[in-house]
This record gives sequence, C-alpha cells and structure tokens, in this order.
Amino acid sequence: MVLEVAVLNIVPGQGQDFEEAFFEAQRIIAAMPGYEPHELKSV
Repeated sequence: MVLEVAVLNIVPGQGQDFEEAFFEAQRIIAAMPGYEPHELKSV
C-alpha cells in the first residue's frame, strides 16, 4: 500500500476552478501505467 498526501493551497475563490481542472486531469492520471486509485478531499 502506498499513501501519498499532498497539501495543495488553493487561492481563495479559485476552489471551483481547481476542482474542474483536477476532474479533467484525473482522467489522464488514471490512464498512466501503474496507476493507484486516488481521492481528492477538501478540508
């Protein structure tokens, strides 16, 4: 099992834009060889 935690500081007011961009990027990420499932969580 691999656990990687990345703290991403999003510019206030840009959260929705970030989530939309991440949604598109995750399709590319998931297509990579050796891909392990990921989660995007907000705190």
